[in-house]
Amino acid sequence: MRRRLTLLVAATMCLALLAFVVPLALLLRTVAQDRATTTAGADAQSLVPLVGTADPVSLRTSVEHMAADSRAPLTVFLADGSVLGTRAPRTSAVRLAALAGVSRTVERPDGREIVVAVLGRPDGTAVIRAFVPAAELTRGVARAWLVLAGLGVALLLLGLLVADRLSRALVSPITELSTVSHRLARADLTARARPDGPPELREVAGALNHLADRIQELLREEREQVADLSHRLRAPLTSLRLEAESLAGPDAARIGARVDAMERAVTGLISQARHRREPDAHAVCEATSSVRERVAFWTVLAEDTGRAVTLDITADGTASGTAGGTADGTAGGTLPVGVPADELAAAVDALLGNVFAHTPDGTAFSVTLAPRAGGGAVLTVADDGPGLSTDLVQRGASLGGSTGLGLDIARRVARSSGGRMDLSTGPDGGARVTLELGPPASPPALP
Repeated sequence: MRRRLTLLVAATMCLALLAFVVPLALLLRTVAQDRATTTAGADAQSLVPLVGTADPVSLRTSVEHMAADSRAPLTVFLADGSVLGTRAPRTSAVRLAALAGVSRTVERPDGREIVVAVLGRPDGTAVIRAFVPAAELTRGVARAWLVLAGLGVALLLLGLLVADRLSRALVSPITELSTVSHRLARADLTARARPDGPPELREVAGALNHLADRIQELLREEREQVADLSHRLRAPLTSLRLEAESLAGPDAARIGARVDAMERAVTGLISQARHRREPDAHAVCEATSSVRERVAFWTVLAEDTGRAVTLDITADGTASGTAGGTADGTAGGTLPVGVPADELAAAVDALLGNVFAHTPDGTAFSVTLAPRAGGGAVLTVADDGPGLSTDLVQRGASLGGSTGLGLDIARRVARSSGGRMDLSTGPDGGARVTLELGPPASPPALP
């Protein structure tokens, strides 16, 4: 925009200067010609009284003296053929003036000739000739044109400088508005525009700041609503805990542990909803322990529903796996990934929850964790069920009786670490979900 405004001002000023400078330059040339002609004509007219009345000796002396002081050649042609002053040939204009007795100015290629007829002499009509050379007609014109051109260039540069300052004052607030809008798009809700520039831009800046305030207010209200909804789960959890305490035997301890885990998850959800966290570029967790812990949690439900569970973890060259409803707990090595432990656990829970929600009881499933080329890990959850349905893929919409958020949670976890999620069908027709988890941004300090 600055460049276009500057070009527009430059074009406008060039047209204005041309309309002003060209006529002025022509006027200066005309004034110079008229001045030289007027001066030569005045010199010629000053000799008329002398030529008409003076004796030949006095006339010769006076003409020679005035011709020497005159800027243009000055000559007197007498009727007897005598020539006084600057030597010059009898031109056609001189002969015509002597015959007709008229004065005139004649344009010639080499200058301008002024002839004045003097009547009343005893020997006949005398002619005074003043000649203005072409160089004298244009004396000082070139210098005046240079000064005029320099003035035009100076005015053009001054106009461009003023245009650049004005365009900068106009574009700078627009650039700032663009920067603030990009910061808001990157979820930096503290960004605010400074009301500056023309009234229209100040109004836009105020509207953008009001929009940012409104977004913050809406997000705050939404987080509070999520926190309130999550807090409502505490009442049924408390009731469930009391029911578990009334039981006896190993079932009471197992149900109590599950209630504690659910309460911790609800507490974490409330904290996350009320206190917004910025993405951690240096997030890191050890994938093998997180995956093993979540598979062990779901194994109890798998045993109750008759599902065979296979866990295969390969880390640092160590592979292990079991089947038949128990999860492996002896795998060695570590697999650091660039996601927080709670987000990885949420992704595993989402994938395993889909298996239980969308496959019939007795359907076997497997969980595989292996190193990823270039760092990180590859997590694969496969089942022997009917396969993937398209209603599981779209966030927030599901025809299978779920919320439609499970796969999206896993996808966002993978993307946050620089990885991705793939959906495919296994060799036996079941669903296969693969999460590629990227490595930490910096070397982790894991034991």
